[in-house]
Amino acid sequence: MSAKGTRETAKGSGTGTPEAKRSDNGSALALAASDPARIRNVALVGHSAAGKSMLVEALLAATGATSRMGSISEGTTVSDSDPSAIHQQRSVTMSVAPILVGDVKVNLIDTPGYTDFTGELRAGLRAADAALFVVSALDGIDGATTALWGECENVRMPRVVVISKLDHPRADFSAAVVRCQEAFGESVLPLYLPASGNAGLIGVLEGADHQGLPVADVEEARGTLIEGIIAESEDETLMDRYLGGEELPLMDLVSDLETAVARGSFFPVIPTSAESGLGLPELMALVTDALPSPLERIAPAVMKPDGSSLKPLECDPTGRLAAEVVRTTVDPFLGRVCLVRVFSGTLREDSSIHVGGRGLADRGHEDHDADERVTHLYSPVGSSLKAVPKCIAGDICAISKLATAETGDTVSDREAPLLIETWNMPEPLMPIAIEGASRSDEDALAKSIGKVAAADPTLRLERNQDTHQLILWCMGEAHAEVVLDRLRHQGVKLQTVDVVTPLRETFATKAAGHGRHVKQSGGHGQFAICDIEVEPLGRGEGFAFTDKIIGGAIPGTFVTSVEKGIRSQMLKGVSAGFPVVDIKVTLVGGKTHSVDSSDAAFQAAGALALREAAAAAKIQLLEPVSSVVISVPDDYVGAVMSDLSGRRGRVTGTTAADGQGTDISAEVPDQELLRYAIDLRALSAGTGRFRRSYLRHEPLPK
Repeated sequence: MSAKGTRETAKGSGTGTPEAKRSDNGSALALAASDPARIRNVALVGHSAAGKSMLVEALLAATGATSRMGSISEGTTVSDSDPSAIHQQRSVTMSVAPILVGDVKVNLIDTPGYTDFTGELRAGLRAADAALFVVSALDGIDGATTALWGECENVRMPRVVVISKLDHPRADFSAAVVRCQEAFGESVLPLYLPASGNAGLIGVLEGADHQGLPVADVEEARGTLIEGIIAESEDETLMDRYLGGEELPLMDLVSDLETAVARGSFFPVIPTSAESGLGLPELMALVTDALPSPLERIAPAVMKPDGSSLKPLECDPTGRLAAEVVRTTVDPFLGRVCLVRVFSGTLREDSSIHVGGRGLADRGHEDHDADERVTHLYSPVGSSLKAVPKCIAGDICAISKLATAETGDTVSDREAPLLIETWNMPEPLMPIAIEGASRSDEDALAKSIGKVAAADPTLRLERNQDTHQLILWCMGEAHAEVVLDRLRHQGVKLQTVDVVTPLRETFATKAAGHGRHVKQSGGHGQFAICDIEVEPLGRGEGFAFTDKIIGGAIPGTFVTSVEKGIRSQMLKGVSAGFPVVDIKVTLVGGKTHSVDSSDAAFQAAGALALREAAAAAKIQLLEPVSSVVISVPDDYVGAVMSDLSGRRGRVTGTTAADGQGTDISAEVPDQELLRYAIDLRALSAGTGRFRRSYLRHEPLPK
């Protein structure tokens, strides 16, 4: 079915019927959708405080899904039920709130706007087929929103720009449209204009009733809109007819507009106010009539568990099952609850499924496969769950009590398992070290941290082998606060401690060491004596051991024991407790006893010899240095490079970034990068990002 035909099917089957006005519409939401053509999955995106959650509240109230709008300050919105969201007064997770517009089910996917929760935002986009970019009529457009627009452009996701908060005294719709065009391009054009005093909306294409606005302004907007629609039309004769003075049929323009919006090449602007309800009917009509159904979007790539490719999925309720977990929460009564987008097939209660996850082992999520059973299916309404018997291709549902499923996992048929290619997860780059307040809390922390990590693929767990600290790699301070709150909510008493940078020790000068381990306490004693010489090696050369014993003073088996003892002491350190690296040890002499010498004795002697050599030598501490690539718009290059200099960083080059901006390559000590995720965001107005990889250890400056 063509894109246009799909939308006409949905429109011709009851849009505008009394069902949309029923006060008991919430009960209808519990019913599963029966036709993918009558489903719209729409993500609301935009910077924090743009008005996304309140727009969802207004749409829920307008369609009868809720009896009244909630409040962010009171923590009563449908989208923000997470305790951290209520505390921070902003969304920290994605949430789904379905509404019925006629007989079209619209899954509103509210996503966080704060940069720390980019992972939740991308999960919301994965579940969506279109995006509503919510832009405040009061504020500008931040760099993160502009970058997100570019991500949607890369996958040709259809977008609508919603100008919010028009009820505010400082709201300026015209200025907001100009800002959007500067940030998003010339294909962003108003479909409606707010009437004088925000008494209603004026349809630009109709242009009949100007409702107090200057005629010239409305006509100018109409001409620009028509030209924009014609530029996207497949009918090449429209422009000639329009320039020739012919009045183009309104229905033809509307049809071409809807087609251009659905394929992601034209982006209408709608003015709204959640408080007064301005623009809500027009927005709902545009969502159902112009935005694509799941039938019109290309599903993610799939493969077999062994990695071999499969043919692309089709949004067919009768096809093989392929669904993806886009969010995971842990409910104290229901256990693990997974929010799932179904791309193909149908999920049913009491059915056997296969759960598989790949590609996140570096974040503490080991590859896994398990067969499970679906005991309960729900239609999610924020944190509330309404039982449904099935969930067809194109729809979104929740499954409870899955034992192994994590965010990003694939749900498929037990007899024909497959894997869906995982979406791009942002890399967490801010470390937080935590520990339990007591021994019992350490045990509770070990049990709870896995549950929190399963729900959050942007969180990376690390148990550092050198410092023995438990490190949580987070997206930023706000993300870290949410993670810690969730652990405490599970009854874990914990505290944060300073992150210890894993240093290394090395010998800066040559030295000799004498190891004497002689004990006699009745029966077999312990006797081992060895003499060694230690000298430094070049950076990264590791450890070398040479045997220069003359005359068999130490048998070969005990030579190996000396080396074991030295290696063991190197791991423990000889000065500050950090591992020793880049040294050469030469065994030059020693003594044995025919009865009392043993492997353990010579290991102890080797360790003693290395410690004695360290006491006579100059020990140097080495710090880890990372190779860093920072991507920023050109306007912030100078500030970023100056900041790197203050962090003891060495800039090694700059190149033009993909699309726009500059990539700055540098070598920076790890100690200077502990809070760089936050500091870079402040330096670049939220537009900068970076990636890092371990490079080498270098001498720590005095």
